[in-house]
Amino acid sequence: QVQLVESGGGLVQPGGSLRLSCAASGRIFFITTMRWYRQTPGKERELVAAIIRGGSTNYADSVNGRFTISRDNAKNTLYLQMSSLQAEDTGVYYCNADLEQSPNSGLDEYWGRGTQVTVSS
Repeated sequence: QVQLVESGGGLVQPGGSLRLSCAASGRIFFITTMRWYRQTPGKERELVAAIIRGGSTNYADSVNGRFTISRDNAKNTLYLQMSSLQAEDTGVYYCNADLEQSPNSGLDEYWGRGTQVTVSS
């Protein structure tokens, strides 16, 4: 059983910062790409940022320059440093990962349950 557990969400004022974490645990052999998505009421879930195992990253235009995605491969942990937060960043943030549970078992996709981020004065 693989679990992805997000933490670090909360209420923050506009212009503030938050750091999200996502810890992957269970039977894990190898994690390739890890991602952060977010969902706001009435909108589809959108990709915020992604990082491959080697460290290359990409970002949604709306967060580029404000958010930084990173990972610790030894700890199977994903991070999202969010700065200059705006009301439009409010939503539930989900961790996503492609991983193998054993050698040559093939990649499966896993999701966390999400953490709420609210940007409001």
